[in-house]
Amino acid sequence: MTQAPLNRRAFLAAGGAAAATLALYARSVPAQPVSEGALSLAGTWRFALDRDDKGVTSGWFGRHLTGEADIQLPGILQTQGYGDEITAETQFVAALPRDMRWYLLPQYKAYTQPSHVEVPYLSQPVRHYLGVAWYQRDIDIPAAWAGKRVTLGLERTRWRTDVYIDDRLAGSNRSLVAPHDVDLGLLTPGKHRLSIRIDNRMQDPPYRPDGHSVSDAEGATWNGIVGRIELAATTPVWIDDVQVFPDLAAKSARVRVRLGNLTGKPGKGVLKAGAVSVPVNWTKDGAEAVLDVPMPDAQAWSEFTPVLQSLSVILTGPQADDRRDVRFGMREIRADGQYIRLNGELLNFRATHDGGGFPLTGYPATDVATWARIIAICKNWGLNGIRFHSWCPPEAAFIAADEAGFYLQPECGMWNSFDPDGKMLAVLNDETQRLLKAYGNHPSLIMLAASNEPAGHYAEQLPGWDRAWREADPRRLYTDGTGRWAPPPGGPGTPFAADYLITGGLARGPRGWFGSDYEESLRKVRQGASLPCIGHEVGQWCAYPDFSVIDKFSGKGDYAAFADGIGSGKEPYMHPGNYIIMRDSAEEHGLLPRNKALAQASGRFQVACYKEEIEANLRTPSYSGYELLDLHDYLGQGGALIGMLDAFWEEKGYVTPEAFRQYNGATVPLARLKDRVFTSDQTLSADIELAHYGPAPLQGIAPVWRITDAAGKAVASGVLPVRDVPRGKNLALGTVTMALAHLPAPAAYRLEVALQGTAFGNSWPFWLYPAEVKASVPEGVTVTASWDAAKAALAAGGRVLFLSGAPDQPVPDLALTTVPVFWNRLMNPRRTWMLGLLNDADHAALRGFPTEAHCDWQWSDLLARTTAMNVEALPRDLTPVVQPIDDWNRNLRLAMLFECRVGQGRLMATSFDLSEAGLSGHAGAPSLRRSLFDYMASEAFQPQTAIAPDALDGWLATRYVAPVTVTTPPATSDIVDPGQIRTQ
Repeated sequence: MTQAPLNRRAFLAAGGAAAATLALYARSVPAQPVSEGALSLAGTWRFALDRDDKGVTSGWFGRHLTGEADIQLPGILQTQGYGDEITAETQFVAALPRDMRWYLLPQYKAYTQPSHVEVPYLSQPVRHYLGVAWYQRDIDIPAAWAGKRVTLGLERTRWRTDVYIDDRLAGSNRSLVAPHDVDLGLLTPGKHRLSIRIDNRMQDPPYRPDGHSVSDAEGATWNGIVGRIELAATTPVWIDDVQVFPDLAAKSARVRVRLGNLTGKPGKGVLKAGAVSVPVNWTKDGAEAVLDVPMPDAQAWSEFTPVLQSLSVILTGPQADDRRDVRFGMREIRADGQYIRLNGELLNFRATHDGGGFPLTGYPATDVATWARIIAICKNWGLNGIRFHSWCPPEAAFIAADEAGFYLQPECGMWNSFDPDGKMLAVLNDETQRLLKAYGNHPSLIMLAASNEPAGHYAEQLPGWDRAWREADPRRLYTDGTGRWAPPPGGPGTPFAADYLITGGLARGPRGWFGSDYEESLRKVRQGASLPCIGHEVGQWCAYPDFSVIDKFSGKGDYAAFADGIGSGKEPYMHPGNYIIMRDSAEEHGLLPRNKALAQASGRFQVACYKEEIEANLRTPSYSGYELLDLHDYLGQGGALIGMLDAFWEEKGYVTPEAFRQYNGATVPLARLKDRVFTSDQTLSADIELAHYGPAPLQGIAPVWRITDAAGKAVASGVLPVRDVPRGKNLALGTVTMALAHLPAPAAYRLEVALQGTAFGNSWPFWLYPAEVKASVPEGVTVTASWDAAKAALAAGGRVLFLSGAPDQPVPDLALTTVPVFWNRLMNPRRTWMLGLLNDADHAALRGFPTEAHCDWQWSDLLARTTAMNVEALPRDLTPVVQPIDDWNRNLRLAMLFECRVGQGRLMATSFDLSEAGLSGHAGAPSLRRSLFDYMASEAFQPQTAIAPDALDGWLATRYVAPVTVTTPPATSDIVDPGQIRTQ
């Protein structure tokens, strides 16, 4: 059976909703107990593991707990030396990659030995434990609390807690998204024994094991209690919940209050909020009340005006003397056709994904300072929000976001399949109630998603979740599935149940790059309906790792975000086993000395792809923003090095936040520039537009443009019409048109557009080549695709350009692509291995083909349907002129262009198709061939590496052969979500 929808009244009364759906849920108490007079329970606790789960039947709560030792709380057991050492057979909670029998694969045999276990699929926890643990201490109830109701507040723990006071069970909680707070009732002053049983095993109904609230992918299987651990006291009649609903039009706030009553008797008193007082009558079960509080001078809250309001809600009466201080923001958000409006103004959501990775502590930060640092980093990179993938952060994140003017979209701790009986739906509704009760007043919580990519019976069940919670609490927008959503209940053309969609698939990726957009794809997604869309997991382009990150896992650094290091632990939570395997592989293949160069070059290509992806979203008329995946690296699911920052929120060095903000910010000039490679007989033409979501319209802006050469010198410039700019996107600024015949070629240029007198500007590289290129082969140079002819010329001391050609049979494992690895190779074993190119940009062979050290769009024009040469069999001192960067799981030494001495001869070998037929349709190919010719005809052609002819004979036969890499077979054709995942 499914849980009935909640109306506003039911939502406010839902303190006991959990018990109505699943009996193990406890009666909840206020998410934030009164701070004044609370007693902290931080410190040393008695502790024992309950591996056989016998503690309840054996009555551990009824006696002084004896076990391994004591433990410090707040904290977790794994970083304090408890739990199981990692072995090859450790059963991690994860299904992506689906086959976790990694220890049976031959390439990982060396990493399965005791005391030297390194796991390739994630940065492994220092210890692992799934089961029951008991935490116990004595508490002293003050005499002043006699006759008062006592509550225990556990800010963040996981997954189920059972709380015993002396010999009785006081309450239980099961939640991944909110505090575990328990009503201890009326306690006599003096000593009491407090015992907490925590079970972090998979609960029933079982979750998908990749959800970030439950998975080892980002370290979420810890066992402990973090954040505040405290006792508080209230009068027997108390304020159970306060939720504030701003009304901007009326300049007021509606305060909805829920009262609890432990006396068992009715009564009456006075409830006051701000300057407004109302009489209130309570029954033996409590009461509900509504107060409308004028807010005539309150300023609207937004990213530009993060102004917060405070209200004190006070209850007085017989056995009732309680107070709640509430902070909130005066803001309203709504869907308006295909757009989102915040306080009536258009909103563009620019967020990063966050999977809850805290590599030093394991558990998420519960202090405001850490979250303030993370948010400041995000804002510095041009973002205005975070999407929390299948988890919800502690309250500190919301407080920091409120104060910074930063938008949050948490999810209800789920990446789940919904069963036909509605068991998972019941859990979802309970978690939603808990989440909104705990964090609903925070203005930063502007959107809420039920689940990441739901599966199973979600299409028929989740529309009811949308409707029920929108009715119960309309302070935010709701979407039933991030990246996968329920279709319109009434069929195509009728409204969706969700307020907005988070769309992937066709509405992202290269199809919208280079001046295009995704509008046509969004029309298909909407099926004739009208609602806002936000780009799902935009990006996911990988870069090669810089192995210096390994040192950061020690917990001994000066960290940009994690100033507290390992927190209360004795050692860091995560061990970089996957990075160590990557590093060892790079060393084995001779790539480790070039690590920095490989990381920087692949990173620059990654950034170029992110720029195209973001700009395509900004050009799409009806897109309301995007959620990157990710600004920083992801440590699980095989390791997805998809961030411009590392997993510690620190810069990698290949792009600055200032440069990234040019196209990832509130105000971005855009160009619909289709081509990036031109010949001198062509004309550059680009329509220029603006996406502007700054605090206010711009008056009298003067757009200017210029074309600069590689030295940054302007070679052409112009102005576009002065105009006023409203907030929004696709704001036409004019067209840049320029004949290119008078510009020197070959050369690299950049089209730059700026708004004069502002900090807003953007630029796009392009490359110009001569329309006519001298095709003759220099005297003394042999160009051949025949190795026999090449050998003969080399034996005679000649200079040879060997056109290696293409293999007779396609070799997908050596094929190059125009984009890098997506997410990571271990999760997507059928996709590309390529992470860009590392070019010797100063090499004389490339003098006539302008390039930097990384792959860019002039190279992409030449890469389609090409195959890299495997040069593993050649000497390690052979440094290719153009080297494809192989995936870090394989680390093959590859080449597209290299040179060497062969006896008295000199060889240049290439896998680019520089034959006469291969030049057609590639503007830069004739110039690349000419550049090689000119270099090979000069005295500069002096290769440093010597290779014997017989060695090249052997290499030639294997140059297009890749070693067989044993990988786990995909279990399904759906690499994102197979729907039903078995947990064992």
